[in-house]
Amino acid sequence: MSKKLVAYFSASGTTANVAKHLAKAADADLYEIRPAVPYTRSDLNWMDKQSRSSVEMRDRSFRPALADTDAKIDAYDTVFVGFPIWWYVAPTIINSFLEAYDFSGKKIVLFATSGGSGFGKAVAGLQPSAPGATIVEGAIMGGRPDEASLKAFADKY
Repeated sequence: MSKKLVAYFSASGTTANVAKHLAKAADADLYEIRPAVPYTRSDLNWMDKQSRSSVEMRDRSFRPALADTDAKIDAYDTVFVGFPIWWYVAPTIINSFLEAYDFSGKKIVLFATSGGSGFGKAVAGLQPSAPGATIVEGAIMGGRPDEASLKAFADKY
């Protein structure tokens, strides 16, 4: 089994596309982080202060339930964790994922998709959810990354 895993949450498909290509380039296994209740288009309307994503992101302690917790994290040394940037940080479902497993001694490499913002305080917001792990700010990626760039990125870790 591969020593690398690409785990990702994708609300609209953009991060899923990047994650699938990254897993191939890194010769890594792939795992989708899925919410127990999938997000709808209206849930993701960041301009609506009452939309599900807006409400969740205002309360950084909120943890959306996961659809499953069957990732075999023990089998990996390096876990690439991908997500779309929401409000300059990782969506709280990433905290849910990290808190569902023991990442002690593992390297977590973040990658994200974004319409223009950077990681912001993503590492600081995620580190308490994975005590004993090393979290690295990897890269913000476009929706159509080329395989050579992804391989070079993955090979750094």
